[in-house]
Amino acid sequence: METSMASGNPFFDDLQNKGEAIDHPQNEDIMDCESLNIPSQAAVKPNGTVSSSVRELLECPVCCNSMYPPILQCLNGHTLCSGCKPKVDNRCPTCRHELGNIRCLALEKLAASLELPCKYQSFGCNGIYPYYSKPKHEYQCSYRPYGCPYAGSECTVIGDIPHLVAHLKDDHKVDMHNGCTFNHRYVKSNPHEVENATWMLTVFSCFGQYFCLHFEAFHIGLAPVYIAFLRFMGDNNEAKNYSYSLEVGGNGRKLIWQGVPRSIRDSHRKVRDSFDGLIIQRNMALFFSGGDRKELKLRVTGRIWKEQ
Repeated sequence: METSMASGNPFFDDLQNKGEAIDHPQNEDIMDCESLNIPSQAAVKPNGTVSSSVRELLECPVCCNSMYPPILQCLNGHTLCSGCKPKVDNRCPTCRHELGNIRCLALEKLAASLELPCKYQSFGCNGIYPYYSKPKHEYQCSYRPYGCPYAGSECTVIGDIPHLVAHLKDDHKVDMHNGCTFNHRYVKSNPHEVENATWMLTVFSCFGQYFCLHFEAFHIGLAPVYIAFLRFMGDNNEAKNYSYSLEVGGNGRKLIWQGVPRSIRDSHRKVRDSFDGLIIQRNMALFFSGGDRKELKLRVTGRIWKEQ
């Protein structure tokens, strides 16, 4: 196969004394679950409903996210989350009166009494969780959707694995292959044009799972390099059940990498920047390519296996 690369809570034992702020989880990479100091998993209950009017009371009028202590209010009783206070220049977004540091303890107590469904209910999670335990559960919910693993663009598509596999095939035109071994030849006519471009070449189906093979040119400091690595389309706890090897060589020399595929929960950039893959310096890659060293011709072989 020859591929020409293209750039491309118990919080309320004493409300008066506990004032820690809990930011609504915007990004899985920056939210520290342990800092929430709440149970990791509430008991799953068969049902539970909260009226829309109560949910609206707990919605910040600025960011529209759920509010967590300390919930602030102005002198007229309008509320907002503490994280949005700097965004409104210390003025109530509803009545424009100056904000102080008045906490709405009644609303905080109301929140502590609520149980809500996981926000990933539409993806299959049927659990009902206490209001203050819900963010931590959602951070690690096994039903939370995955982001598109395609590395050549800022794709915002999310979904379960079958949806993403179809998306990669139909929208990104990614090659799909069955089998646990591969043999790819990567060609670039001008290997000196290394511009931090990314290419995702193939999705492999084996052992009833899907794996994404990445090959990329980027820089480590000022040194241009190539990296090849594998990502697992699933969670990290499943990815650890598999291993893979990559091999590249030429002119009697060979480089071999063996590792564990990283989950697509880890971003492509995070994996790349941790150098968790087969790294080939450009000069070595040209040496492997043979000829006049003016054209990149790398053959990368590899295999995937399941650990016993």
